[in-house]
Amino acid sequence: MKKYIGVAFLALAVFLTACGGSEEKIDPNMSEEVNDFTFTTQDNEKLSLEDLKGEYWIADFIFTNCTSVCLPMTSNLAKLQQKTADEDMDIQFVSFSVDPEYDTPEVLKEYAKEYQANLDNWTFVTGYDFETIKEFSIKSFKSMVAPPPEGNDQVTHGTSFFLINPEGEVIKKYNGVLADSIDTIFDDLKELGL
Repeated sequence: MKKYIGVAFLALAVFLTACGGSEEKIDPNMSEEVNDFTFTTQDNEKLSLEDLKGEYWIADFIFTNCTSVCLPMTSNLAKLQQKTADEDMDIQFVSFSVDPEYDTPEVLKEYAKEYQANLDNWTFVTGYDFETIKEFSIKSFKSMVAPPPEGNDQVTHGTSFFLINPEGEVIKKYNGVLADSIDTIFDDLKELGL
């Protein structure tokens, strides 16, 4: 009888391991549903959560006249985009502006050019008011956004990159400012089979 119980436990362990999602391989550190959205792209088109369903994607929050953290963040995301392109990885990138009043589609398109972003799989979005993006960032990504202090034009925002799964769930965040994060994200994407 003990033998059968041991075999049953072994079979259960194998079954549970086999049923585990590929996301377990990457050690997720978040589990948040992305709120539904439809925003305006740098090409004055619409991008919605529905458009991204079925794909892994990486999101961040930036603004084009940022004088501090956005520079290394966007540079790092550009390097990651190139690295994933070199390996033919199927991944989307979405940068949400936290200064939508200034960041028109035209301004975002120029910004993308500065970083040589490939707009085939990297979308820059705007077309909402500040309160909308603030609430979206906090509710979907648990990432703070605050208006500029008096006499300043620098919005306060989080500096993470977020990995979202095909079901629209944020599963992992990374430090977007550190160059080392590029290799960590890239390794995770490989583990996911992209």
